[in-house]
Amino acid sequence: MPVPVVLAGRTVRLEPLAMRHAEGIAWAGALDRAAYAYTAVPHGLDASCDYIARALAEQAAGRTLPFALVNPLNGRVLGSTRFLELDYWRGPLVWPPTTGVPHGDPLTAVPDAAEIGNTWISSEARGTGVNTEAKYLMLRHAFETWGVRRISMRADARNTRSRVAIERLGATCEGVRRAHSRGLDGVVRDTAFYSVLDEEWSAVRGIIELRLPGLRPQSVLPGEFREHGGAGELLPA
Repeated sequence: MPVPVVLAGRTVRLEPLAMRHAEGIAWAGALDRAAYAYTAVPHGLDASCDYIARALAEQAAGRTLPFALVNPLNGRVLGSTRFLELDYWRGPLVWPPTTGVPHGDPLTAVPDAAEIGNTWISSEARGTGVNTEAKYLMLRHAFETWGVRRISMRADARNTRSRVAIERLGATCEGVRRAHSRGLDGVVRDTAFYSVLDEEWSAVRGIIELRLPGLRPQSVLPGEFREHGGAGELLPA
């Protein structure tokens, strides 16, 4: 599975999701519940602990890499996101093909394709650039550190807010899959699919950076940081 990493930006820091984020996840998820009609967001501390436990189980199985979105100035949790649908194309070609299984040492594997999803952001962080910067940090890590060939994103076709946000990143809409899955409201939903390819990343990066002037992100392994102070700010060890 990919090694967990901290992705640090100007307005948001992506930390590997851990049980220590439970209270912050519960607080962030309690704000403006009406905005989460199309996204699964835990409500309350018990639900947040269960949400994190499930995410960590999926990470341990090599299926996802989940993050907590954190305000770098005060340590407050702003939401969550993750890499998922990790796919590996290296190694010998076998038939039938297997997905989600890396060739070689799984503890040091990096995917050839992945999806960014399960993203939700608290109401206080909407419209602040946090979502755009978080996507930028993840895309940059995927293309420039992992060397992926493709990053996918998707949204309920009815979720105009999410679709507009994805399109403003410069991702290409591949179409809408009709009657694709069951939505949170029980309605069988259509799903809009988007992607960014490695040969498109340079142009997409330029689009995003124009929207985030002064951005100087960096990525570091969690072991290169230590806890500091009551705010939980991470500083170089």
